[in-house]
Amino acid sequence: MESRCENCIVRQFNSLRAMNKEELKKVSDSKIYKTVKKGDIIFKEGDRLNGVYCVRSGVSKLAKLSPNGKDQIVKLASKGEVIGQRSVIAEEKVNLSATAISDMEVCFIPKDDIVNTLHNNPNFSLEVLRHMAHDLKEADDVIVNMSQKTVKQRIAEAFLYLSKNFGEDNEGFLILTLSREDIANVVGTATESCIRIISEFKKEGLLKASGKKISITNPKKLQELADGF
Repeated sequence: MESRCENCIVRQFNSLRAMNKEELKKVSDSKIYKTVKKGDIIFKEGDRLNGVYCVRSGVSKLAKLSPNGKDQIVKLASKGEVIGQRSVIAEEKVNLSATAISDMEVCFIPKDDIVNTLHNNPNFSLEVLRHMAHDLKEADDVIVNMSQKTVKQRIAEAFLYLSKNFGEDNEGFLILTLSREDIANVVGTATESCIRIISEFKKEGLLKASGKKISITNPKKLQELADGF
């Protein structure tokens, strides 16, 4: 069910928490609640956005298309995150595409509400800067991993990230299931290489699979592999 921004717990995870009651009321009155099906595109690289999207539930992948036509997944955006913020504030075309990798609920917040609050609420401006700085730090880590870690290490790290950030079900399988292609696009390798390495991990007892679902069976050893030991 749709709720008012003033009462929504999701905003505590993003810069909207710095808005005052009057600002939140304006956002609530103008926002558009949307459901997004798995596989649907929220926005495409090169689009001009007239607002931002606050993720209420579900996960989207933010990806950039390389010159060879291959997607590089830069980030997974989940509950509480605001996507499209940088493009709106910079008044630039969006640099990444956003696609739902699970069913999602999002709230579209018009650009004017964000820009007006930036001008009038320094606490909100500071929160936006903090979140952008965090995104830049994550981007730095991705660059370092790409240049210094092997494909095996990056794939091991990807599974540990999925476990830590999205959890496991009652049977121990990862709640968020990525396709082999998506995992390859996260770590920057060919899908065939990703499939081969996952198969090796299963033979070594690091992972277990049941259909598309995957479970980490030896997290300690997988962590040691990710760390290069």
